[in-house]
Amino acid sequence: MPLDLQETAPEGDGPPIEPTMLDSEPAVAHEPAADLAPVAAAAAAAAPVTPEERLASVDTLRGLALLGILAMNIVGFGWPGAAYGDPLKGGGFDGSDRLIWFFNHLVFEEKMMTIFSMLFGAGLVLMGERAAARGASLRGVYYRRVLWLLAIGLVHSYLIWDGDVLVLYAQCGLFLYPFRRLSARALITIGVIFSLILIPIVLGFGLAIRGLERVTARVDAQVAAGKTPTRLDRRLRDLWVDDLQKELNPNPEQEKKDWDESMAVHRGGYAGIVKKRAVGLVFEQTFGFVLGGFFFAMSRMLLGMGLMKLGVFSAERSRAFYLEMVGLGYGIGLPLMVIDARELVRHAFRPEYLLNGGEFYNLFGSLVVAMGHVGLIMLLVQSGSLAWLTGRLAAVGRMALSNYLTHSIVCTTLFYGYGFGLFGQINRTGLAAIVLTIWIAQLLISPIWLKHFRFGPAEWLWRSLTYWKIQPM
Repeated sequence: MPLDLQETAPEGDGPPIEPTMLDSEPAVAHEPAADLAPVAAAAAAAAPVTPEERLASVDTLRGLALLGILAMNIVGFGWPGAAYGDPLKGGGFDGSDRLIWFFNHLVFEEKMMTIFSMLFGAGLVLMGERAAARGASLRGVYYRRVLWLLAIGLVHSYLIWDGDVLVLYAQCGLFLYPFRRLSARALITIGVIFSLILIPIVLGFGLAIRGLERVTARVDAQVAAGKTPTRLDRRLRDLWVDDLQKELNPNPEQEKKDWDESMAVHRGGYAGIVKKRAVGLVFEQTFGFVLGGFFFAMSRMLLGMGLMKLGVFSAERSRAFYLEMVGLGYGIGLPLMVIDARELVRHAFRPEYLLNGGEFYNLFGSLVVAMGHVGLIMLLVQSGSLAWLTGRLAAVGRMALSNYLTHSIVCTTLFYGYGFGLFGQINRTGLAAIVLTIWIAQLLISPIWLKHFRFGPAEWLWRSLTYWKIQPM
C-alpha cells in the first residue's frame, strides 16, 4: 500500500472530532471483526494505532534503536558527561574497554539516535494515514500527543536523568506537522538541506571560539603592558572567560574542577543532583536546541517521513533494494567510522578537532551506517529469519517509551548516590555487561507484558492523556 499523505482529506473542515476509541480494539477469535463495524461507523475519529495496523518492521527497527541507545547512554549514566565524548577521561580505554568503545562508535553512536529520529517522523506518516482512512482530523490529536511528550520529557530530564532526548523530539515535533503533505522527494531534499546546515554551524562555533581566544589573549597582553583595551574587546574577553570557556573549551584546571564536582554531586543525594542538572538543561533545551539540536533531529525526522512514504520502513521494497542499502550503508559508512575512530584517538578527542571538521565523519557517516542497519532489519523481517529475535525486538519497540524510561530509572538507581552509588566505578567492560543484562530482561519481559496488555505502562499513560480518555489495557 503506497504511503503517501498527499491524498489525506483536508483537516479542519467542519467541526472538530473528539478523539475517542472506535475501531482501535483488536478483533479476537470469539469476536469477529464484523462485530466492530457498528462501532466504527458511529463516528470518525483519530484513535491509537491497533495491533493489526502496526507495522512489525517499524516496531522491530524501533526496538533495535531503543536497545542500541542504551549502549551509548550507559556511559552518561555511569560517568561524568565528559567521559561520553572522551573515553580518555573515564571508563577505561585499554584492552576490552577500548574494543567496546570502538564497537559502540562504529555501530551505535549517533546511528541509533538517527534511526529513532527517523522513526519519529515515520510515525507522523503512519498517524496521518490511519486518520485519513478513518476520515478523521489529526491536528488536535497530534499536537496533544507532542505536548504531552514534552511534559513527560521535562519530568524525565529534570527529575530522573539529564540525558533525556524526549524534550528534543517534542520540540522538533511542534515544527514537523506542516511538512506531512510534502512528497517523499521533497521531504528527503529538505532533510538533506537541514543536515548540511550543520556544517556552517559547527565550523562557525570553531571560528567563534578561536576568535574569542585571540581577543582574550590581546586584552590580557594589553593590560599587562599598561594599555587600555577597547570596550568591545574587554566585553568579549569577559564573556569568554566568565561564561563560555567553561562550556565550550575549558582549560585543564576547569576540566578537573568540573569532573570532581560531577563526581561529588552524583555520589551525593537526590536534591543535589536535581539542582546540578537544572542549569545545564535550561541551556541545552533553549540555546542548544536552536544552535544544533533542532537541525540534527529535524533533518532525520524529515528523512524518516520521506523514507516511510517510499515504503522503506514498511519492508515494501524489493530484496535487491535492501541488499543495496546494506552494501552501501556498511561499505561506505563503516570505513568512515574506522577513519573517524582513528582520527579521534590521534587528536586525543579534543573539541578543537571536532569543531574544525572532525565532527563531520560521524555526523554524516552515522546516517550512512544507519541506512545499512535499516536495510538489514528489513531483510530479516521480509525473510522471516531470526523470527524469535525480530519478534522480541518488535515487542521492545511497541513499548519503546516504557523501556526508555526504565533504562533511566534502573541505571540512575544503580549509579547515583541515592541508589547503589556506583557512579564513576565501573569500566566500559562492566558497563557493557549491565547493558547486555538489561537487553535480555527487556527482550524477555516485553513480549510477556504485551500478551496481557495492549500498551506498555508509559504508552498507556501517554495515550490516555492524548485522547482525554482512559485507554483500555
